[in-house]
Amino acid sequence: MPSSGGQTMAEKILADHADRPRVAPGEVVEVPVDVAMAHEACAQLVKPFNEMGADEVWDRDKIVIPIDHWVPASDESSARLHGIVRDFVDRHDLQHFYDIGNHGICHQILVEEGHCLPGDIVVGTDSHTNMAGAVGSFACGIGPTEMASVFATGECWFKVPETIRVELTGGYEFPVMSKDLILHLLGELTTRGGIYKSIEFGGPGLDSMPMYQRLTITNMTTELGAKAGMIEPDRETIGYLEGLPDIKNGRRDEIREHEDLASDPDASFERTVEVDLDQLEPLVARPQSPDNVYPVAETDTGPVDQVFVGSCTNARLEDLRVVAQILEGEEMADGTRLLVYPASQRIYREAMAEGIADVVTDAGGVFNPSSCGACFGGMGGVLDEGEVCVSTSNRNFPGRMGHVESKSYLVSPVTAAVTCLYGELVDPREHLSSNQWAAFDEVSQQGLEALA
Repeated sequence: MPSSGGQTMAEKILADHADRPRVAPGEVVEVPVDVAMAHEACAQLVKPFNEMGADEVWDRDKIVIPIDHWVPASDESSARLHGIVRDFVDRHDLQHFYDIGNHGICHQILVEEGHCLPGDIVVGTDSHTNMAGAVGSFACGIGPTEMASVFATGECWFKVPETIRVELTGGYEFPVMSKDLILHLLGELTTRGGIYKSIEFGGPGLDSMPMYQRLTITNMTTELGAKAGMIEPDRETIGYLEGLPDIKNGRRDEIREHEDLASDPDASFERTVEVDLDQLEPLVARPQSPDNVYPVAETDTGPVDQVFVGSCTNARLEDLRVVAQILEGEEMADGTRLLVYPASQRIYREAMAEGIADVVTDAGGVFNPSSCGACFGGMGGVLDEGEVCVSTSNRNFPGRMGHVESKSYLVSPVTAAVTCLYGELVDPREHLSSNQWAAFDEVSQQGLEALA
């Protein structure tokens, strides 16, 4: 039976959608969803959708379908996937389809295009759907067959998760970024530490964290095994959402409806982890696991063959600005190549307008259209046997980015960009003084014109 104490964020959202006063961890609830997202996996759900006898989707305005993994189609099989997706979209007159040219990595599309609001339940056919929790949604990944049921009924069942509370104090300063925070947690909790938990971030340390860095940490709660990663809505959340050009389905007046959504003071947590952001340093996840975490200063990669800046974790405009600042007027180290994949075409266009693409290419890098790119070893930047990659992505398991004997090191955009100049992993604190790094933080928010 539900306890009489306070409720966590996840419990509040699930209880609200189940039309119940409260729920407790371990209970199973069936609830309506607010947003359902499928990328190329939409092609996999068509057969079960038809076999269950569904004629129509439950709500064409609540389904989001971006093409993001193979952009443009790289072979006959990916072209066929895209064709199946387009046929399904046309047949059901789906309103939110992001085809090639208007596309982006699915998780970026969900937040950037205003599909997710605080208090929403969001499901997607990709494990990093957790990322939308940065705006106060309960967001998680599900499989294509389960998504077929959601497309038909608009409902999904969940076991109410226990919650791990991450209490943030202090405030980090460049070159430390939120990627270092989530790597720190992976080192402490491991990839099994959050299995089927909701990992909730709060505390005064959030005040130093803009939205683009919050999206990084909820994104990688997936690597902790979490069902959901959530951040309590605050002024940053509301300001970000109100600043979006468009909030889908006429929901702009709902932005502030759950602005006070936070766990109750007497909520029960499975555990509480305290992190003083002032004490963090640049970190790296060494091969072959995201929880194999060490300080960058203590890690020797040897010569780095490739630097990958991209993925749903670290390819937002602010991330690219940081990289461009470091590369401005510089050249890539001999033997090291750089691949940059923006998280969306909107970011791609903005990066072109700001001159970021010019900086990257002038330095000897390659600036690519938006896609998942090298992240999953399937679309550009695949690694050969023995090659070493420094990556801003979220996973570095054997064979993730190519050959099973290649090696991938996970770092922040700052650390990745500095690696480009040295051809090996270098602690970014050795590259610039603390005063110079402080100026980078301002530019990441305002754009490269702030350098003038």
